[in-house]
Amino acid sequence: MMKRLVWFVGGAVAGVAGAGVAKKKMKAAAAEMAPANVARKAGNRVRDAYHEGKRAMRSKEAEMRARMDGRSGTLADDLDPGDTVLVDGQPVEAGQVIVLKQVRDRNDATRRRRA
Repeated sequence: MMKRLVWFVGGAVAGVAGAGVAKKKMKAAAAEMAPANVARKAGNRVRDAYHEGKRAMRSKEAEMRARMDGRSGTLADDLDPGDTVLVDGQPVEAGQVIVLKQVRDRNDATRRRRA
């Protein structure tokens, strides 16, 4: 009899605790899906996309100006005839190689720290 009572009380406590946790999560999900919060998040995404587009535009414009002014070159410009370019040990044509340089923007680092 005592064993059944212990299991019954344990189950009841687990059920009440589970219902409390579920209620808390439902309230949080409902608050997150409120129209004001959805609109704010959408606005933030649009603003971030706009700023990212502006950064990309400025970067591409600077690259194009550098090419027009002769300040930029390609890998093929630095190779002598007969030189080979190896990527992962395999020879490739110089025009097939794209070298990317990632530069962290100070604003991005600040924004990540705040979030």
